[in-house]
Amino acid sequence: MQASVRVLFVCLGNICRSPMAEAVMRHLVERERLPFRIDVDSAGTGDWHLGHPPHEGTRKVLDEHGVSYEGMKARLVQSADYEQFEYIVCMDHKNLRDVREIFGHKADGARLFAFMDLLPDRGVQDVPDPYYEGNFDYVYELVEAGCRALLEQIKADTARG
Repeated sequence: MQASVRVLFVCLGNICRSPMAEAVMRHLVERERLPFRIDVDSAGTGDWHLGHPPHEGTRKVLDEHGVSYEGMKARLVQSADYEQFEYIVCMDHKNLRDVREIFGHKADGARLFAFMDLLPDRGVQDVPDPYYEGNFDYVYELVEAGCRALLEQIKADTARG
C-alpha cells in the first residue's frame, strides 16, 4: 500500500538534524499505526556525507529514546523531490533558501517551510546544528516537539481533504 502523504526533512549534511527528524516522525507515525498513510524521508543540501549513516550523536540520542534509524543513509535533496513530497520541512532558514534555489520557480506553491515554524512559541528561528554545537539532546527536544506538531497538522490537513 502506498503512503497518501509524504514528508521530507532537509538539513545541510543529512547526518544530524534531518535524519533525527525522519526517525522521530517515523516512530510517531508507527506508534499511531499510520505507517501506510504517511511516508517519511530526509535529505541534505551538501554532499559531504552521502551514503553515510546518521552521525554518532544522533544515533546515541535516538537509541536513548528507543527510536530506530535502521537503514538510514545520507542523500542529496533533488529537484524531483518537489513533485514527490507534500511537506518539505527545512531544519533552518539557510536550508530553506538552498532548497528554494534547487526547486527554482516551482517552490512557490509547495508546502515548503522551516521546521521551527511548527513551534512558534519556542522563540527559536532555526534548529541548531549539533554537528558543530554538540547539543544533540536539545535538538532532539525540538525535533520531537516539532514532529508531534507536524503530525497533528498532517492529520488535520488530511481530515479536511
